[in-house]
Amino acid sequence: MKRKDFDSPSVRVGILTAPEIHVTDNADGTFTVRDVVIGKQFHWQQKQDQTFRGTYELIPHDNLVTLVNTLPVELYLESVVSSEMNPEAPLEFLKAHAVIARSWLLAQIKYGLAGHTLFDVCADDHCQRYQGIGRVNGNALRAVRETAGQVLTYDGDICDCRYSKCCGGRMEIFSTCWEEDRPHPYLKANPDPYCAEATPAILRRILNTFDQPTTDFYNWTVEYTADELSSLVRTKTGVDFGVITDLIPLHRGPSGRIDLLKIVGTKVSQEMGPELAIRRALSPSHLYSSAFTVEKHPSFFRLMGRGWGHGVGLCQIGAAVMATQGHGFREILSHYYPGAILQDFYCIR
Repeated sequence: MKRKDFDSPSVRVGILTAPEIHVTDNADGTFTVRDVVIGKQFHWQQKQDQTFRGTYELIPHDNLVTLVNTLPVELYLESVVSSEMNPEAPLEFLKAHAVIARSWLLAQIKYGLAGHTLFDVCADDHCQRYQGIGRVNGNALRAVRETAGQVLTYDGDICDCRYSKCCGGRMEIFSTCWEEDRPHPYLKANPDPYCAEATPAILRRILNTFDQPTTDFYNWTVEYTADELSSLVRTKTGVDFGVITDLIPLHRGPSGRIDLLKIVGTKVSQEMGPELAIRRALSPSHLYSSAFTVEKHPSFFRLMGRGWGHGVGLCQIGAAVMATQGHGFREILSHYYPGAILQDFYCIR
């Protein structure tokens, strides 16, 4: 891949869609948006007032308004790296994160993978966390600037660098979680011992405040009575199964994540997938992952799981542990994206 010498390209980010949006233009050229929802439908969902750089436009549609922020990719990445993880996390980890966040973004723009029409990518976990400039500082700034323009490539194409919070000890393959219309040979189901070694001190250093209350992500347990589970699934799916009598995993990916589950009820039985749909159906928000086993007891169901997120690509907690153990960002990238090549895609003037 030839390097292109130009200023950082721009990205259009969808910040918020609502019936009305409150924006304040600031004297320093930034703008502040009130009540931006982060972690939509996840267990950490909350509202924040967020301040952004770049320009914005308000796009009316379907009795709603969408605020779209346009800014250079490198400035966008400073916010992404600081929003995804604590900006004072180990520098080598954040450099790896900057490279994969840049690669993912440019792949989305090139191939239109994110599925949005009014903008390139959204600002929440569906794409990448982009929460403005409030936490942009420290190692996050260095990480983006010291890797400026660098991406991972495979066979000449920019890698679609997926990542999640914690793989639970083994990475997952792309096709378990999404339809695979292009090959992803650099996303393998390799063992990852590092996330199991995360100590409370490491987690305090690498996680932002809204992620720190989630402490049971590596091994976790959820219990429901049959009535609780039946009511929950009916609410989340709109299907009245009657009383649920069994949950039967029909297919798992290499990491143990279920991508096809049979829900058996007294009124109807139905297969469900892929992994995200399963996680949504079996939790008021989302299960941490679909890498769980089912214990059926006379009066309740127990789900025992591992990991936080889809598990594909870089494990954020595992990668941070690697950095604390002295591994450089190139080693981290090689571990999570085997066969991918680190290259300059453009050079900042």
